[in-house]
Amino acid sequence: MTHQEIRDRARSIIGDKCKVCPDCNGLACRGQVPGVGGKGLGNSFVRNRAMVLERKLHLDTLVPAEEIDTSLHLFGKAFKYPIFAAPIGALELNYHPSLNDLTYNERIVQGCVDAGIMAFTGDGAKMEYYEGPLKIIKAHEGLGIPTIKPWDNETVIKKIRMAEDHGVTALSMDVDAAGLILLAMAGTPVYTKPVTELKEITDSTDLPLILKGIMTPAGALKAYEAGAAGIVVSNHGGRVMDDALSTIEMLPEIAEAVGGRMTIFIDGGFRSGEDVLKALALGADGVLIGRPFAVAAYGGGAEGVRQYAEKIGQELKEAMIMTGCHTLKDATGKCW
Repeated sequence: MTHQEIRDRARSIIGDKCKVCPDCNGLACRGQVPGVGGKGLGNSFVRNRAMVLERKLHLDTLVPAEEIDTSLHLFGKAFKYPIFAAPIGALELNYHPSLNDLTYNERIVQGCVDAGIMAFTGDGAKMEYYEGPLKIIKAHEGLGIPTIKPWDNETVIKKIRMAEDHGVTALSMDVDAAGLILLAMAGTPVYTKPVTELKEITDSTDLPLILKGIMTPAGALKAYEAGAAGIVVSNHGGRVMDDALSTIEMLPEIAEAVGGRMTIFIDGGFRSGEDVLKALALGADGVLIGRPFAVAAYGGGAEGVRQYAEKIGQELKEAMIMTGCHTLKDATGKCW
């Protein structure tokens, strides 16, 4: 299948929950929750995309002709591209019941591994939403990063032990999920986390822990103090607060605060290889992409996921050629 055929098929399957727009920018799905839209008026989702588009790359081809290296080495692993699938949950509710959290992650993990990258998997009110993807990651030699909601610490540490038993590469906690009121309504409340509680969590494991949902330099420094190995600059895809700043707006300040001391990921409105290069130029080590990977999984299964990842990777390579970058580190400063 071609990329367009995958998108057309996904559109026919998902229906009204996701319009599979030419540019996934949050406009057509404003406030559509359940669904794929942003919270409230959808301002944060829309701003994420708009601010990525506002940034521009430096064109410079007056450099030596050398091999382009898009690879990233992280947590003892080598990845073909600095691109990762973001964790997505509640597929039946927000997309379409033809996939659930288990079958979706089967496609995502397999497709990402086939493309030489890695997926973050999700968590939810039911234990199988977390445990099922762990089994999938184990079957792929630990190539995956399970994401744990900010439950009470006893539950978090229990889930960490499960992840350790499945040989995962690293762990993630989406601390911004503290704003997901539906979890509390389901009888499984999530909580904000002070540094003391986070330190208890990081001290409980030798696995690298990534805190997803960091949006200020002060928050990044707290994550560092708590012993996190990395952060994701993220506002949960605009799904937890209507009037947050965009992730790319906050990235340079956050990178200045903790860059070189922690691994910095970012998500929120990145839709092309050029967008990925913008993030690297402004201080990120890697980029998470969410909604478009879900479209690829619905429309083309694991093969659709692989094709989408390769598409973004090829666009990144082409953008590196046009900006005079031979390695990912060369991207620094190549963005207005």
